[in-house]
Amino acid sequence: MGRIAGRFGRVEPRRRARALVLGLLSDLPRKNCWTLAEHAGDANPYGLQHLLSRARWDADAVRDDLRGFVVEHLHHQDAVLVVDETGDLKKGTHTVGVQRQYTGTAGRIENSQVAVYLAYSTPLGHAAIDRELYVPRSWTQDAGRCRAAGIPDTVAFATKPALAARMIGRALDAGVIASWVTGDEVYGGNPHLRTDLETRGIGYVLAVACGHRLATRAGKFRADALVKKLPKQAWQKLSAGAGAKGQRFYDWALADIAGEGPGHHQLLVRRNRRTRELAFYRCYSATRVPLSTLVRVAGRRWTVEEIFQSGKGLAGLDEHQVRGWTSWHRWVTLAMLAHAFLTVVRADEHAPHPRSDELIPLTCNEIQRLFTALVVGPGHSPAHRLDWSQWRRRHQARSQASHYRRQATQA
Repeated sequence: MGRIAGRFGRVEPRRRARALVLGLLSDLPRKNCWTLAEHAGDANPYGLQHLLSRARWDADAVRDDLRGFVVEHLHHQDAVLVVDETGDLKKGTHTVGVQRQYTGTAGRIENSQVAVYLAYSTPLGHAAIDRELYVPRSWTQDAGRCRAAGIPDTVAFATKPALAARMIGRALDAGVIASWVTGDEVYGGNPHLRTDLETRGIGYVLAVACGHRLATRAGKFRADALVKKLPKQAWQKLSAGAGAKGQRFYDWALADIAGEGPGHHQLLVRRNRRTRELAFYRCYSATRVPLSTLVRVAGRRWTVEEIFQSGKGLAGLDEHQVRGWTSWHRWVTLAMLAHAFLTVVRADEHAPHPRSDELIPLTCNEIQRLFTALVVGPGHSPAHRLDWSQWRRRHQARSQASHYRRQATQA
């Protein structure tokens, strides 16, 4: 918290931010302004709501501090930047960016809010270092709706790959050293993102669909048609990295393709050794690299899924109950900071302690339990809990009466 203290001009929001982050690191079953305020010892949630909506501080500046914190502690020569989006299911239509759209969280089209994240992934650990909220055209074409949600007038519609390119550029311009970028088909199929990375001289291993068309010396082919031309000896058994149940072994093959600019352009193919299912990656590198390097980068893409899982499960990344543009950015940034703290502590604990055959290394889950029990300390008095019970019931009674009055008026 000392790293971001200077971003707050007054001591009150600084203390509120600390209380919010401590609440996000707690073992509360639900994390929103009500539960976090009760955990912090406040009499009501108005202070935390003020911190997220009206207090004067810059969430983007805190994001820059967060990025520096993560890179400083997890820095490694094999660093990879990973881009991916995640969705949060929402009700209603007033929450910023919400519409019926596909989200991998539900695996179908749902009323949801989608955001794109940039992760910094190294052998020491991985954490999110940037975020961009996806604002659909249905919002950007409705000025009144955007104004009501607090979206700045300068915000225009941008695709998810464009948001990813924006975050990657910010990280590289800030001095983050990474030789590779990886992501799923949403990003691999976008030529503008690929061109931007090639212009910067950054290698990429980006997933593409089986129907993605590739140029070769013999003409253009679909990815699934090109793989059929590979000889049997082109396949090699390699691990994409360690998983929960051991090394993740697949068969891999590589084929040269044509690119519009200099450098080496290739199609990487992954084949499941049991189901024979295929996955395709479009690759670029300024100089030729071995197959094992491309496989390692492709395997790093899954770390962003671990970030989403632990960030939501441990730090309340998806539990925000805020509607506005400013509130969303502030909540998500502080949740990313809470998760980054767990990741950095985990990396610091692994470094000096040799691996034991009797114990697995400390996980973020276990670090959160120990931190909550040993550092944060015991809860509050029974009187505080009873006061909050009365506050909740009183607030809910007013809300219920308001709903009934509105219903009667409409009828």
